[in-house]
Amino acid sequence: MESYSSTDIMKILKEKELSYFSISDFGRLFNISNQNTLYKKIERLEKNGIIKKLIKGKYLFLFAPGNDFVTANFLYQPSYISLETALSFYGIITGFPYRITSITAKKTRHIIIGQKEYTYSHIDRDLYWGYEKKDEFVIAEKEKALLDFLYFCNKGLRNLNADELDISELNEKRLIVYAKRFKQSKLLSLIGKIL
Repeated sequence: MESYSSTDIMKILKEKELSYFSISDFGRLFNISNQNTLYKKIERLEKNGIIKKLIKGKYLFLFAPGNDFVTANFLYQPSYISLETALSFYGIITGFPYRITSITAKKTRHIIIGQKEYTYSHIDRDLYWGYEKKDEFVIAEKEKALLDFLYFCNKGLRNLNADELDISELNEKRLIVYAKRFKQSKLLSLIGKIL
């Protein structure tokens, strides 16, 4: 095992453009197999203000730019940005929500880091589709973001104010095709009301 100084580690993380990493990623990158050595190195980097612990086993390199959407994808995997956050991103609703909202096929989860809240809403695995990679983050397509939102409205977990929706940029044909994949008549009738 090669011994890396904090300066060496910073240089390598910058070269690799690695903003986010897990403890196991760090161990592989720096060829550290001894868990005690690995945790001591991580602890030293945290103490020196080089990295920040986000949640157990996941870290942010403080000298690389972070992004709330990338952070959301990294914290809880698999997940994609959707619901209010994606609708705001696409201009379908006005304003930007305080929380970063995502969809996951895993358990519902809430994570708070500093002043930022990340929420992950569970959706059945057969409805976990309709997302794409934009820049460095994974986000629902416009139509799927709206359908995810309406799906949770039907469950009573979100409130719909149809007057606040701007659906002019949506592909109506794709929206209907996607809505049929949900196999819920209530969802289809809701789509009919807002189109």
